[in-house]
Amino acid sequence: MDKMEFDLIVVGSGPGGYVAAIRASQLGMKVAVVEKDQLGGICLNWGCIPTKALLKSAELYSSMKSAHKFGLQAENISFDFPAIIKRSRQIAGRMSKGVAFLFKKNNIISVAGTGKLIAANKVGVFKDDEQIAELTGKKILIATGARPRSIPGIEIDQKKIITSREAMSPEKMPSSIIIIGAGAIGVEFAYFYQTFGCQVTLVEMLPRILPVEDEEISQQLERSFKKQKMKIFTESMVKKVQTNEDGVAVSIETNGEMTELHAEKALMAIGVQGNSENLGLEEVGVKTERSFIPVDEFYRTNVESIYAIGDVVGPPWLAHVASVEGIHAVEKMAGKESAPVNYDAIPGCTYCQPQVASIGLTEKAAEEKGFELKIGRFPFVANGRSLAAGESEGMVKLIFDRKTEKLLGAHIIHAEATELIGELSVIKSLGVVGHDLINTIHAHPTLSESIMEAAAAAFGEAIHL
Repeated sequence: MDKMEFDLIVVGSGPGGYVAAIRASQLGMKVAVVEKDQLGGICLNWGCIPTKALLKSAELYSSMKSAHKFGLQAENISFDFPAIIKRSRQIAGRMSKGVAFLFKKNNIISVAGTGKLIAANKVGVFKDDEQIAELTGKKILIATGARPRSIPGIEIDQKKIITSREAMSPEKMPSSIIIIGAGAIGVEFAYFYQTFGCQVTLVEMLPRILPVEDEEISQQLERSFKKQKMKIFTESMVKKVQTNEDGVAVSIETNGEMTELHAEKALMAIGVQGNSENLGLEEVGVKTERSFIPVDEFYRTNVESIYAIGDVVGPPWLAHVASVEGIHAVEKMAGKESAPVNYDAIPGCTYCQPQVASIGLTEKAAEEKGFELKIGRFPFVANGRSLAAGESEGMVKLIFDRKTEKLLGAHIIHAEATELIGELSVIKSLGVVGHDLINTIHAHPTLSESIMEAAAAAFGEAIHL
C-alpha cells in the first residue's frame, strides 16, 4: 500500500476540487487529488459542459428549420440523434483530458479510487473495498459534489424514471417525457427534448417555472415554452409515479384536483443531495446536516484541518461557485488575507432558448428588503443587432436602489443572455452606479447596448424607447 504525504489532499476533482488543487499548487503546496470516477467530476463529464453541447445541437437544428426567414433554402432537414449524443460525450472526454493536462503542468498527484477519511489528517484510498493508498495531509478539502434526489417513495430505475445523467445519453429520442421540476436543469432538458420532437410536459410544485428567477422573466419564458408546444403544470404536486409497459404514469394534484399524466419517460429534476456519506466524516467528527457539510465563511468544517466546498456544502449549486469557494479556501490555508465570497454577486445562467441569466435581487426580493427602486426594462425587439440576428425575443431588466443608484439586480431573457450577464457581474461586484453605466459608451450595433438602454430607462433617459 502506497503511503504519501502532502500539504493538501483534495477529495473530488469537479470544478471546485480541481480548481482548488491548481490554485494550491500555485501557492507552493504539494497537492494530491483523489477521484473515484473521471477527472472533472459531474460538471465536465455529465453536467455543465456536455449538456451545453446537446443544447447547441438543438439551437442549430431550430435555426436550420427557420433558414427561410433569412432568405436561405434548406430542405429535408433532419437530425442524427446518436451523433448528437456522441459529440456531447466526445467534448466531455476532451475536457476531462484537459484537467489531467493541468494536473501534470502543476505537479498535482492524481490518485484514482474512493477517498475516505481515516483520521483528521489522513485519507485512505480504496478500490473494490481494498485500501490501496494512505495519504497524509496538513489540510484536507472535501469537494465531492452532489447528486439528483428523488421524491420520497419514488424509485429512480434509470430506465423509465431517470435523472439528468440518463437524460443526457438516451439510446433514442423518446416520443414523450414528463419532467418533474422546472428549475434550471428541468427547463434546459425541456427545451432540448421538445426541439427534437419529443412531447414535453413540465411539472413544477411552485407557482411558476424557474421559481428562483424574477417573476417577469419566468412568465416570459413560460409563454415562450408554450409557443413551443410544451405542456406546463405549475402549483402541481407529484403524488405518485408508476411504470408500466408503455412508460410512466404520473399523478399530480393541482388546486385540489388530481390529474394523471402519461409519457414514455419521466425525468426527476427536483434538486440535489450532498455526496457526504461513506466519506468517514462521522468517524473523524465532521458534522453534517441533511446530507450537506456546514462550513464557516472560509469553508472550514468544525474539524480544524478539514475544509469543504461546492455542492456538498449546500446552495447555490453552481460550478463557478464551487470554483471560487475552492480558491478562497486554499488561499486561506496559505495565509493569504481576502474578503469572503460575495454571494450577492453570483450570476446564474439557464441555457434553454431563450436563455435566462441573472445576478442579485429579484424585484420582489428588493421590495421585501425595503429598498426604494428604480427599474429599467429594454426589449430586444428595439435593439438593431437582435433584429438583424433574428433573435429579438426577450428583454433586459435592471433594478437600482433609488437612493444610491447601485445595481441591486439584473435579469436577462434572450438568446445570448448567458454571455451578456458578464458585464453586469462586473458592475454589481464593483458597485458601479446607474449613471456610470448609462455614460459608458457601448459599441453599435451590439446586444450589450440593451444593457445601457435598460439603465437609461430606469432613470427616464432611454433613447430608443
